[in-house]
Amino acid sequence: MSLAVAALLLAVVFLAYANGANDNFEGVATLFGSGTTTYRVALIWATVTTLGGSLCALLLAQGLIDAFKGKGLVPDAVTTQGRFLLAVSLAGAGTVLLATRLGMPVSTTHALTGGLVGAGLVAAAGDVQFSALGTQFLLPLLFAPIASLILAAILYPAFRSVRRATGVSSQTCVCIGGVREEVSIQPHGTLMLVRTGAFIEVASATECRTRYEGAVAGVQVGPVLDGLHYLSGGAVGFARGLNDTPKMVALLIAGEATHPNVGLVLIAAMAVGGVVSARRVAETMSRKITRLNPGQGLTANLISAFMVTVASRLGLPVSTTHVSVGSLFGIGLVNGTARRKTILSILTAWVTTLPVAAALGSAAYVLLGAFMG
Repeated sequence: MSLAVAALLLAVVFLAYANGANDNFEGVATLFGSGTTTYRVALIWATVTTLGGSLCALLLAQGLIDAFKGKGLVPDAVTTQGRFLLAVSLAGAGTVLLATRLGMPVSTTHALTGGLVGAGLVAAAGDVQFSALGTQFLLPLLFAPIASLILAAILYPAFRSVRRATGVSSQTCVCIGGVREEVSIQPHGTLMLVRTGAFIEVASATECRTRYEGAVAGVQVGPVLDGLHYLSGGAVGFARGLNDTPKMVALLIAGEATHPNVGLVLIAAMAVGGVVSARRVAETMSRKITRLNPGQGLTANLISAFMVTVASRLGLPVSTTHVSVGSLFGIGLVNGTARRKTILSILTAWVTTLPVAAALGSAAYVLLGAFMG
């Protein structure tokens, strides 16, 4: 194995680690945020389902592999250049890890796109097809979060109406001295005991959990919805593996670094990144965007899984992060608990992802040239 090939393999593993650290919790953030399960269980479920999606990626997502070789964006001669591919990988990984350190969920797709542009501008002497950038990359990235927000704002009220029509009620409870007490969350954030009318304080409002009470056709709804919530979180994890893995494998294939199936094994580094470094982004997505109950989390996950799976099948490079966070934005608008400061910070991170990655891609290409020379 040549030194250039080894360097590219290490860079893609680094990128995969960064992707796992920032993106691994996307599907299960609602499980943790709604109190349906613990952080550890959610993390294990996310890791297992994402790896399942990665294993299926080559069978169903060849279009994404072609897109992220850079073809159509820069000249074909550049897309197979080891220095270019290495610069793109390093730029994407550096951008995503920086965002992870700040606790901001950003798009690996967006970061790779920026890396392709930045390194391409230098490698191809400015010969970058910006029309292809708009139609093949930016339009899907912009459309996906807006569409998921709108779907969440429409579907959750519809699902809530169906729940109420079937006689299923929701209760928000907190555990006090080992006893579960129903509480009402007041507009200013305090908790009132429904049984006595007394106001109480707890270490964190996240200790509260909304439960569904009631039966349909003799079946208790609460456990069924919890099971569906787990499945929906797993579906998002699977869809993420399906959508994100080919983008990184494409860099290996373009550089003739490995066979696609071996590339998928290398991308298992995503799992390590998710287990080791996902906590900050997990807290942001689970608890800082909006307050969640299981029904809202289930709705958000169903939308995310559907949109990302369809996009993968069509070869559209949408961002699982943008889709997942967009659906949470929509839920926050509906339930009135959207935290504007956090949302503004995330949007700022999204806007700056591409230029930061482009700058890193350009710098990496120049520095690698000096080093290799």
